[in-house]
Amino acid sequence: MPKASVKRLIESKKDQLIDLVLDIERYPDFIPYCLNSKIYERKNLENTIFIVADLTIGKGRFKDTYKSDVKYSKKENCIFVKNMEGPLKYLENKWYFNEQGNFTEVSFYVDFELKNKFLNLIMTKSFEYGLNKIADAFQKRAEDLFKKT
Repeated sequence: MPKASVKRLIESKKDQLIDLVLDIERYPDFIPYCLNSKIYERKNLENTIFIVADLTIGKGRFKDTYKSDVKYSKKENCIFVKNMEGPLKYLENKWYFNEQGNFTEVSFYVDFELKNKFLNLIMTKSFEYGLNKIADAFQKRAEDLFKKT
């Protein structure tokens, strides 16, 4: 139901940003409303990294956990995420990384629908705001970790 995309130009190397996105266990340290994360499986093959992970998202007494299948294609510089179980009817998100000198353009696309129709309506109204807060959090984290000294 809600679909959106955001682009950011971040002063970091592509590989640093890819590692940041794949460091799912650190998400609670910097992503708003991310309460917990857990990696169940991680396989690093020649051209692909596969991860199965849980994220617990919420605020106050409203929280839920969903399991995702994460695939990073080293050839395409793309991270693709699909939900496996949890409160989402479906989730697809994609990260693309395009290095340009000392900067990397990060494109983030997300499309999802919650199983609960009422919550889906609420999320639709605040979705763009939430997506920008997440993009801001990743950009700030990258700047904090990788700033030039």
